[in-house]
Amino acid sequence: MSLQDAYNRKITYLRISVTDRCNLRCRYCVPRQALKRLPHNEILTYEEIVRLVKIAAQIGFKKIRLTGGEPLVRRNIVYLIEQINNISTIQKLCLTTNGTLLREFASDLYRAGLRHINISLDTLSPQKYAYITGVDAFSQTWAGIKKAIEVGFHPIKINVVLIKGFNDNEIIDLANLSFDYPLYIRFIEYMPLMSTGINFEQSFISTDEVKERLKKIGKLEKVPSSALDGPAQRYKFRGSLGEVGFISALSHHFCPNCNRLRLTSDGQLRPCLFSDQEWDLKTPLRQGASNTTLKAIIEDAITHKPKSHGYVKFVIHRPMLKIGG
Repeated sequence: MSLQDAYNRKITYLRISVTDRCNLRCRYCVPRQALKRLPHNEILTYEEIVRLVKIAAQIGFKKIRLTGGEPLVRRNIVYLIEQINNISTIQKLCLTTNGTLLREFASDLYRAGLRHINISLDTLSPQKYAYITGVDAFSQTWAGIKKAIEVGFHPIKINVVLIKGFNDNEIIDLANLSFDYPLYIRFIEYMPLMSTGINFEQSFISTDEVKERLKKIGKLEKVPSSALDGPAQRYKFRGSLGEVGFISALSHHFCPNCNRLRLTSDGQLRPCLFSDQEWDLKTPLRQGASNTTLKAIIEDAITHKPKSHGYVKFVIHRPMLKIGG
């Protein structure tokens, strides 16, 4: 069983933010104004998350991604991985992390059943890393990537948010990582989601321009996508160990094929990242609602998933740190 929305898209992918805490303060993610953290009792418990995943699996969700904030800062995250991995109808369990704690957690995460991992790394320069994240932690992140390779994670995707004038001069070097390591380098168009102090008009670089620059390396060969893939267009260079991907939310938006919902750390279900419309799951969950009632709420959110984000200029009243990456 799988549910379709009003535009005949099969909704099979749920992204779950497990915390709004993060040990970095990336300039494109954290707003300039002070950010108030959620009280711990407002964040969904692991038991609540697992219950919602089981209900989602009954509806037809096949893929779960855990995000934050930074999911590895939440205590006992390995336990949650184990519990979700035991839900037989979930075919793909993934985690997105900034990698700073991955060296410590990689082996335990792998033993718990995690295989798919995304690591944020916008630059190969330790100095620029410290500038964009607010923390001098490049060496920890790179050590986490190498540990993930050693442990056996596959695929390991490296998420690169491109900002013109900051890291676009590293496009070739970042793509070349796919020759030296079995890494999937994914170039992500910068999206102006909130007031971060980054000028969008000066900072945006399209994936078309990135592809043009990558011709210096060689010809990009298309890699077919699988049923549970995300929105990235997949390519590889002949002879490379890994791949190169492009996420073009603005220049070639993927709304017609969007198959995802997002569950925030405080239990709000969002059918679209770029819309503030949310369905409250936490309140009924904590008031003793039945699985049937919770299922109906999820189904209603799917029914009302918008056709597209209709980008003119995004105005989202919750920062990404609160919604989930």
